[in-house]
Amino acid sequence: MPAAARRLRKTTAFLVVAIAAMFAATEYAEARRGGMGGFGSRGSKTYSAPPTTQTAPERAAPVQRSMTPQPAQTQRAAPGAAGQTANAQRPGLFGGFGGALLGGLMLGGLVGMLFGGGLGGFAGFLGLILQVGLILLLVSLAMRFFRSRQQPATAGPNPFERSPHHPEPNRSAPQATPFSFGGAGSRGSGSGGSASRTFAQPAPQPYEATAEDLDRFEVMLAEVQDAYSREDYAALRQLATPEAMSYLAEELGELASAGKKNVVSDVKLLQGDVAEAWHEDGKDYVTVAMRYSAVDYIAKRDSGEALSGDPDGPAESTEVWTFVRSAGGEWLLSAIQGTE
Repeated sequence: MPAAARRLRKTTAFLVVAIAAMFAATEYAEARRGGMGGFGSRGSKTYSAPPTTQTAPERAAPVQRSMTPQPAQTQRAAPGAAGQTANAQRPGLFGGFGGALLGGLMLGGLVGMLFGGGLGGFAGFLGLILQVGLILLLVSLAMRFFRSRQQPATAGPNPFERSPHHPEPNRSAPQATPFSFGGAGSRGSGSGGSASRTFAQPAPQPYEATAEDLDRFEVMLAEVQDAYSREDYAALRQLATPEAMSYLAEELGELASAGKKNVVSDVKLLQGDVAEAWHEDGKDYVTVAMRYSAVDYIAKRDSGEALSGDPDGPAESTEVWTFVRSAGGEWLLSAIQGTE
């Protein structure tokens, strides 16, 4: 019987540790997915998602690095929104001191189970969990009671709340215009809508991308990738805006400091279409979704040994690129967004 009890204690401890490791791995994976943001500027549309297209049916990753200021919030917050936000940001009982206390007691219980009954065996461990649960329940009820006494009185109706007599506005997104790079497809059409600002700003006007524009974007896809792979900063300055160039140079610098290099070759466009195109502030903007194949891998700078990626076979990628040009100027890469 003592041997069976020891096996039961060890099995329970192993399951608890395995579950904790599983949650930790899940949080790490979520953090990695959350970091796949874009960079650059899309004018007044920088912080609005471009429409999905046939090439990129998934939503484009939001722009996380940009020199464009965030648009000001012009709508009034709903009654009680500030209190709800504060409550959402305030750590809960299991996220603060109570969580640390429970974690310490659980750890002590595990140690006792593994090394022979510091908490009186498995039954003692279950009793400890029950006692801690009761204590936490009482503390939680007390905190809710005192918090409810501090809640402000409910405000009046929200002036921005839509009454049943007012129909829901049409929120359908503009349809992206598909095309085929190489001058063989139809032309992209633009869409309006601008981010809210605290100052007067002309609304964006539609812009129609020409076949010559689309051909140029296809060429620029390969040129930017080649210059990036060769770490040719002069070429990147000719192909990208100063802002986009700064982010590309930052990535190259981080790789170089780690003794690595991103090798990209054999770039081939497989499919592309226009997500949106518009004109604002004397500049033309075109956002295109591109699915392409390329040999893309990370290698050691000194030996060329591949660290990640496949140096022998091409891999497909789907990205959303935004190009901009001033009147009479050349097209420049302005932003790159991955797809989620």
